[in-house]
Amino acid sequence: MTLKELYQRIDGDYEQAVSVLRIEKLMDKHIRKFSKNGVVERLLEAGKAKDPKEMFESAHALKGVSGNLGLKRLSESASLLAEEYREGHARSLSDAEVDRILEEIAAAYRKIKDGIEAYEGSGV
Repeated sequence: MTLKELYQRIDGDYEQAVSVLRIEKLMDKHIRKFSKNGVVERLLEAGKAKDPKEMFESAHALKGVSGNLGLKRLSESASLLAEEYREGHARSLSDAEVDRILEEIAAAYRKIKDGIEAYEGSGV
């Protein structure tokens, strides 16, 4: 499987990632690290605990790393949560809406993680 095929499989934006990281070797390095960095797990745990500070911090981190990697669905969802839990910002989403966004993040992450595992297993 090529890196471009991985991006197709995980609904990523290959061109966006190329525009940020410039070199496919860097893309390869960072996409492999993505499923091991723990930021999604921290966000999901913070959501279960209803910890607003950790929700903001992990959502903000996820927004940045996923945006740089061209993982738009994750980046957009994380951005919604980061703004929702930004200090001084009045909440506008219900707990049910937040839970729905967290479920979407978890589903997208599973798809990405499975894709990365297949990519790594393809001998690339």
